[in-house]
Amino acid sequence: MIPPMDESADNHGTPRTSDTAGPPDAPGEEPGPHRPLLTYALLLACFLLFLLGPASGFLHVYGTGEAVRHAQAAYFHRWGVVPEALWRGGLRQFLTPLSALFLHGNWLHLLGNLLFLYVFGGMVEQRLGALPFALFYLCVGYAAMLCYAAAHAGSAESLVGASGAISGLLGAFLYLFPRARVTSIFPFLLFLPLRFPAWLVLPFWVTLQWLAVRQDAEGPGVAYLAHVAGFTLGFLAAWASCRRARVTGPAPASKGETQP
Repeated sequence: MIPPMDESADNHGTPRTSDTAGPPDAPGEEPGPHRPLLTYALLLACFLLFLLGPASGFLHVYGTGEAVRHAQAAYFHRWGVVPEALWRGGLRQFLTPLSALFLHGNWLHLLGNLLFLYVFGGMVEQRLGALPFALFYLCVGYAAMLCYAAAHAGSAESLVGASGAISGLLGAFLYLFPRARVTSIFPFLLFLPLRFPAWLVLPFWVTLQWLAVRQDAEGPGVAYLAHVAGFTLGFLAAWASCRRARVTGPAPASKGETQP
């Protein structure tokens, strides 16, 4: 299954909370959501850092063939999370969960994460606000990395990628927009794009991740445990920060939809 592929979410019945209200619009302007500039900044940062790293193949300073593979290994070992080194190293090692959030192993890894960040990040940022969103993204991503490193404390392989933080966005999205309809593609249904509510799609996705964790006895590869940890932490963080928000009315319908 490929989880949500567009953000034309139907927010019927989803309350708008007082903490999302921005400054009043200028006279004659219709109120609307602010652009998720921080989400765009994260997308750009991940993309540029990937281009400048050895995994992209964009820069020839890393060499070719065996040389570039050695450069990749050294690069990820320095800036990624190495569980064995994390628990035995100094302060610098505890900075690597932050740097690792902006690194990716290959083009498929990068583009997959950027797609999810683009689809979910904007709506979550608009609901939380830019600064809380930034803290949410970094803290949940950091904690997800630590959870994975703790479970594989003896591993000497590097862990990189924004998957833990982005899984946290999925968890927050589930809490904030449970009735939003998202487009999903299921291989067992001949890859037909179908629209389902978030409360159905996202728990199904995280259940698949958890089942994969149960079968993952070899350690690093796809960091399924980081996905599960990030999703859980993201949901709980959204619940803790938004549960007391005052409901002011229903959110506006998305383009092409009508208010209930």
